[in-house]
Amino acid sequence: MPTLILVRHGRSTANTAGLLAGWTPGVGLDERGARQAAALPGRLAALPLAEAVTSPLQRCQETLAPLGAARPDLTVHTDDRIGECHYGDWSGRKLAELADEPLMEVVQQHPSAAAFPGGESLRAMQTRAAEAVREWNARVERDHGPDAVYLMCSHGDIIKSLVAEAIGLHLDLFQRISVEPCSITAIRYTRLRPFLVRLGDTGDFASLAPRAEPASQDAQVGGDTGTP
Repeated sequence: MPTLILVRHGRSTANTAGLLAGWTPGVGLDERGARQAAALPGRLAALPLAEAVTSPLQRCQETLAPLGAARPDLTVHTDDRIGECHYGDWSGRKLAELADEPLMEVVQQHPSAAAFPGGESLRAMQTRAAEAVREWNARVERDHGPDAVYLMCSHGDIIKSLVAEAIGLHLDLFQRISVEPCSITAIRYTRLRPFLVRLGDTGDFASLAPRAEPASQDAQVGGDTGTP
């Protein structure tokens, strides 16, 4: 079965503002995110990508734009099922403010029980994303063969939930996974089981250095509802 390359969108204006963007319209890449997107074609140059699939949200579309320009023969599809979690009433709110909500403790410690007011549950988010991957796996294998490589550009919580599902990790533990903006995660699917072959690879180890100050809001939103 195919190998899936999961790309988290580049750093967005919501990331820098410390907001939980969700499906809020008009959230694009900030200057750093645009640079990350511009560097993506070079980072992926060695991979013969058969297809690309993206979330419909602006920050993902902008992240894949340079790759599409560099590879005009690459077909880019949009799939709502790998769009961000529907955070409902929490969408667009500051994470610092949401930290005081009793539900945030559930989101962090028992996410399989978390459902956002006016939105969806994290279980439902994981299910729709995993179903999308399985359908795309079958489609890519049918059209391009079992050794094909394809790409999905999505969001932190979606990617973390797909990694958890692939390695048999309970959703309650998915907040232990970290995927930075514009990081690359790779899952190789086989008939019997998937293999996680890359996780959150940015090619930049500077973020692992000790911080001079406490973690910033930018780090806090490294995985959408996750914390570092």
